[in-house]
Amino acid sequence: MYKKKDLPIIAQLRKNSRMSLTKIGRKTGIPISTVYDRMRIHEGKAIKKYTALLDFNEFGFNTRVHLLLSLPKDKRIDAQKYFCKHHNINSVYKINNNFDFLVEGIFKHIKHLEDFIDVIEQRFLVDHIEVHHIIEDILREQFMQNPKTANFLLEGA
Repeated sequence: MYKKKDLPIIAQLRKNSRMSLTKIGRKTGIPISTVYDRMRIHEGKAIKKYTALLDFNEFGFNTRVHLLLSLPKDKRIDAQKYFCKHHNINSVYKINNNFDFLVEGIFKHIKHLEDFIDVIEQRFLVDHIEVHHIIEDILREQFMQNPKTANFLLEGA
């Protein structure tokens, strides 16, 4: 379970997961040993992993999409495994409202996306698919970066 003093630490990690313990301690006013202890308590639980946000365009991946997929019930587990192992898939979510999955894919070209869609439609007998191209990131990974807002949300005020 989180403690109120965890929120400033979490907020700093959300802003920059590579920030040193010293810097987090300085910015939050929390002793470095406490920062370290609180981070270790949450690793693998509330803190799933430390990561970097990338601009995929800089690497030549100019096609980003969210695919909404509805599949036959007997194909869902195999499709989930396939998506989780596919090199072009960034995130996979189980969702509702007449869809089974939201899949974020990142491709160099639209042709690669179209080939991917052809494969999954044939392999998993896709009932329905919606393709939503991501044109521009406007806001990304901002939730809980402000400890005051996070505290307000967590306490349900």
